[in-house]
Amino acid sequence: MKNLYGLGVALITPMDKTGEIDYTALGRLVLAHIDAGTDYLVVLGTTAETPTLSFAEKQKIVSHVVDVSQGRIPLVLGLGGNNTQALLEEFDQWDFSNFEAILSVTPFYNRPSQRGLIAHYTALADRSPKPVLLYNVPARTGVNMLPETVVALASHDNIIGIKEATSSTAQILDLIASVPEGFLVISGDDHLAPFLMHQGGVGCISVIGNAYPKPFQELLALSQTDPNFEQSPLYESFQPSIDLIFKEGNPTGIKALLEIFGYLTPHLRLPLVEASTELKEQLAKTSQQSALEAL
Repeated sequence: MKNLYGLGVALITPMDKTGEIDYTALGRLVLAHIDAGTDYLVVLGTTAETPTLSFAEKQKIVSHVVDVSQGRIPLVLGLGGNNTQALLEEFDQWDFSNFEAILSVTPFYNRPSQRGLIAHYTALADRSPKPVLLYNVPARTGVNMLPETVVALASHDNIIGIKEATSSTAQILDLIASVPEGFLVISGDDHLAPFLMHQGGVGCISVIGNAYPKPFQELLALSQTDPNFEQSPLYESFQPSIDLIFKEGNPTGIKALLEIFGYLTPHLRLPLVEASTELKEQLAKTSQQSALEAL
């Protein structure tokens, strides 16, 4: 599915100081990514603070993004959970007609076995009216989906790829070498995205791309063609910003960076809190020194 190659951006959910969703700012971000040439957007991912949103808010966010984008950029819908039956029932409450695929994180907290993961995703893929992207992020979920499990799931006609956010380069290499041709391996880690692309991955679903879509897109392309991409000024210029935006959690840091660029206020919903003054100062210094082009 070529629409899901390149730079995908995990959209944040802008909020005002009362915790209400700022739909005007959300619309500005969507338009900015269309203008910047971002390859696709992921709506209601982890970066969107989805666990703190009501179902009505989720539906309104989706409607707003669809209305603003008007089909000018591919969309992926985040839809995951740790109650398989409840998730299957939720499929009946969505209109998927404007989406290319569904991104579904591994069940969290209850830590299913590898056989449990296969059964969970098979049930989702059987029900889903759109292709499914697996999402492995062990640091958040407490469970690591192994390459052999991904290979088993890749045989399902409605499972087309994985957003891989393990910190293990060995697991990434094993995964890329093991999956069948045409199965999408997409980075879910901004730090490791150039490495994954260089090894044969097809793109990244990015957090830093919220603020730097064009340059990060250029870095991903460079990493596919240049064996010395890690020595490039572009690669080196990204490292401080990527470190900082995750220093106090996600999306705390990226919201602070977008505030510096004048795109939104930095407010979040509890239990997440606004970035510290120290972090904001570090981000401001890094962004001023960077040669990267912002939105």
